[in-house]
Amino acid sequence: MRYVSTRGTAPELGFEDVLLAGLARDGGLYVPAQWPSLSPAEIAAFAGRPYVDVAHCVISPFVGDDIPDADLHAILSEAYATFRHSAVAPLVQTGPNDWILELFHGPTLAFKDVAMQVLARLMDRALACRNRSVTVVGATSGDTGGAAIEAFRGRSAIDVFILYPHGRVSDVQRRQMTTATEPNVHAIAIDGTFDDCQALLKALFNDLALRDRLNLAGVNSINWARLVSQVVYYFTSAVALGAPHRPVAFSVPTGNFGDVFAGYAARRMGLPVASLVVATNVNDILARTIETGRHEPRGVTATFSPSMDIQISSNFERLLFEITGRDAHRVRELMSAQTASNAFALNQGERASLQQTFQTARVDEEQTLATIRAVQKACGYLVDPHSAVGLAAAAKVIRDPAVPMITLATAHPAKFPDAVARATGAPPPEPAVLANQRHRDERFTRLPNSFAAVAEFIGDRARVRSSS
Repeated sequence: MRYVSTRGTAPELGFEDVLLAGLARDGGLYVPAQWPSLSPAEIAAFAGRPYVDVAHCVISPFVGDDIPDADLHAILSEAYATFRHSAVAPLVQTGPNDWILELFHGPTLAFKDVAMQVLARLMDRALACRNRSVTVVGATSGDTGGAAIEAFRGRSAIDVFILYPHGRVSDVQRRQMTTATEPNVHAIAIDGTFDDCQALLKALFNDLALRDRLNLAGVNSINWARLVSQVVYYFTSAVALGAPHRPVAFSVPTGNFGDVFAGYAARRMGLPVASLVVATNVNDILARTIETGRHEPRGVTATFSPSMDIQISSNFERLLFEITGRDAHRVRELMSAQTASNAFALNQGERASLQQTFQTARVDEEQTLATIRAVQKACGYLVDPHSAVGLAAAAKVIRDPAVPMITLATAHPAKFPDAVARATGAPPPEPAVLANQRHRDERFTRLPNSFAAVAEFIGDRARVRSSS
């Protein structure tokens, strides 16, 4: 399997090189040169099989010959052994044909664990084979940082630096980043928004001299290996509800567009996905873009679902590449317009292509809290505010009642106790792992929204100094 950049001027790479590169050197994102496909018979054969086996079948075409099958299966087995539920991503029914896909049974109680536990082990193997070390950098709106630190803490060939917006993540999310004691972990609180953190991250990768000197590697969903791991649970959940013999639909709480793009990838591989609902909070740039064809960021509003408080969704560029017919020149044109005028407009064909696959719904703060209350009353089931956005969006869109609607539950409700308490009158039960973190000392560094300050901080502390 070979990979190409969405901007068309970076060299094609194999899976392991893409894994370690993260962002392409031309500023684009890597995607498969060709989409692998699974036949209906192959998809049907997933029924009743362990999650690890399905993961191996789905991921291996993207890996190609870079990793032997036995090694890949061992990595996946070890990664998912860290989950508290043997199904890894179980389904819970909440209505006649409505389901919640629980993605929060990993070590940090968020869907990011599903990919991050795999990513860390893939990187460990690649680095050991190449006798290399790397400096991992990431930006987080909340859950990515904790999942990355948990996955990479203590690994001898990797230093990890995570940027998060100061005061804009939940207390639980912050402590998952700041209570790690391992010397290879660095939590950096940026005076700004997640979009500022993400811009700093891209600037670090686009400084090619710095990138090469520190062997920078990325763990955000700009890294293709993150996304490919998330494709798996679309298959397992859909097959459990009758695919490929009937279609399914998904409602996805959406911030950086990685999770919902994984659903698009599953559809391209042959899964009969009737619709992908892009569920947004009041930071609704994606809903506006899909509805109108105009992509124009506005100010970020802090909400009860902070991981979705985003205006620049990096993975949307991957979708732009697909809806333009893989026209890298057109993608460069759109990205240049975004840089120059803070906006771009899709043509009629591109907009129509978006609307063939995606539906959208925006959910405000009152609706988010009302959904948490309603689900608890109807089902005795507690959801976090991000999952509530997904459920509310699923209820808003036009749908075929015969098609199962699966809402992705992206985090455990205990990660957002204030919002849950405001909705229901009581905080959620606290898992032991979170209770223990509440009593640990925090360790982080606060920095201004300054490329120079961040680059200097990482450069002074990273153990890697040049490529091997």
